Amino acid sequence: MSDRKIAFVTGASRGIGRACAVSLAKAGYDVAVSARTLVDGSARLDDGVTPVPGGLDTTVDQIVEMGQQGIAIEMDLMDRASVLQAADIAYEHFGRIDVLLNNAIYQGPGAMLTIEQLDDEHVKQLFEGNLFAQLALIQHLLPRFIKQGGATVVNMISATAFKNPPGKIGAGGWGVGYAMTKAAFERLAPLLMIEHGDDGIITYNIDPGHVITERQKAKRKEKEYTAFPSAPPEAIGAAVAWLVEEPSAPNEYGGTIVNAQRETKRRNLLPGWPE
Repeated sequence: MSDRKIAFVTGASRGIGRACAVSLAKAGYDVAVSARTLVDGSARLDDGVTPVPGGLDTTVDQIVEMGQQGIAIEMDLMDRASVLQAADIAYEHFGRIDVLLNNAIYQGPGAMLTIEQLDDEHVKQLFEGNLFAQLALIQHLLPRFIKQGGATVVNMISATAFKNPPGKIGAGGWGVGYAMTKAAFERLAPLLMIEHGDDGIITYNIDPGHVITERQKAKRKEKEYTAFPSAPPEAIGAAVAWLVEEPSAPNEYGGTIVNAQRETKRRNLLPGWPE
């Protein structure tokens, strides 16, 4: 068995996922990355016209630039077979997965709806893409994690899981459906570590805070959440890479919510940020 470290990052065609994949590569990990967008520039907003930069091809290029191996795997959170197949491809390619980063989220209608607007179909889609797919991925890989002696599972949650918005949607607020799914997702990591910590499973929830991504810029919404401090995706990537490599982290942070922006600032993980 190779002694190389392997990470599997979902939703890594752009934004936080891409930054985390690159930071993990910089920390010495070979990285399997998955998303719907294989080729940079081929994604569009919901209007079908406005382009959104980013693709797995350029993420893998950056991983290789760090001197590590990378593999791009097409995956759609709303297609359960696609999710499990992506995990199998990553595992078969590298022979193991040491770090699973559940970063991908549902990118479809329903996330920014009020209680009155939310219907059953939107709720089902939100929970499938923000909770059920991630749970299925963990359940699928868990026997292999246990057999290999352990793994680290990092779940990208959101402050919407435990904070109230400063205003309504359009004034710094967010949809109730999205918040509900993230609140439910937050419960997964601590219980997973309680159930399987003795099997070598280490878990973390990451609260990224407000991050200015390519999608936000394409929507021209990067300044909507001015009530919260903002960070570039690289600040979150730096925190994740530090967390999975820090020997003391499991005892201090295992099973808890880690504020990525705070840790990056206090530990100076991204020189030059904040200015």
